[in-house]
Amino acid sequence: MTAKKKTFVPYANEADVLQVDNLTIENRLDRITLSGDVDLTADKAGLAHARRLKEVLDAVLVKLEAQELPERLPPPDVQRVANPFN
Repeated sequence: MTAKKKTFVPYANEADVLQVDNLTIENRLDRITLSGDVDLTADKAGLAHARRLKEVLDAVLVKLEAQELPERLPPPDVQRVANPFN
């Protein structure tokens, strides 16, 4: 039985996270964050990783190219909160 591949809709929510080898792909409303690493080895596993990355990046490109984009996003609004453990 083959595991069902998780659908990744770029910029759709703040919750989706994909793992490709040791690479983490995090969905956000205003960005996609890639962190970690992946080895695209010359074997079937490497091919599968490369195909999955291409699939995700193709979806990102489709979403970005379909909208009017600003030159740059403004910096995030970072606020300090009281330490609940004090």
